[in-house]
Amino acid sequence: MADFIADQRPIGYWLKLVDRMIDERFDSTIDEHGVTRRQWQVLNVLSVGTTTRDELFVAIEPFLPARTRAADIRPPVADGLDEAAPVEPADADGLTVSSEVDELIESEWVADSPSGLVLTPTGRAAFERIADVVAGIRASVTEGVGDDDYATTVRSLERMAANLGWRG
Repeated sequence: MADFIADQRPIGYWLKLVDRMIDERFDSTIDEHGVTRRQWQVLNVLSVGTTTRDELFVAIEPFLPARTRAADIRPPVADGLDEAAPVEPADADGLTVSSEVDELIESEWVADSPSGLVLTPTGRAAFERIADVVAGIRASVTEGVGDDDYATTVRSLERMAANLGWRG
């Protein structure tokens, strides 16, 4: 009976399971290097170049849990706040992207320049060191999956996301 149930598990089961297991692997491995998963995402975005806080948030938002997405959270109009202005969401630990950025600035890994946020030389070195670790995690996740199978899986998931309204 257990084999029958395992064979009948829908795609949602596998998506949630793999997502949770990737999060757990990243969290435990990245934490050993002195950063949170969200801080890694900030460093990764900034590794491409100077970015404003708004651009950074847009880049990271898809990785936030659905209940914390800014598009779903608006301040009450009764408080006299602009109805269109999003409230920056916090993750399960109460941390916002801004608080994570501020910690990276305090650690001198990121600088807040007039043109936006930028990695410092120390931040660039940390990014490169951690990028090697992340590459190892990604390799372990896809071990035994051929390039064609991986590409097909990604295309299929992208199609399913578009079918559900994603317009990335």
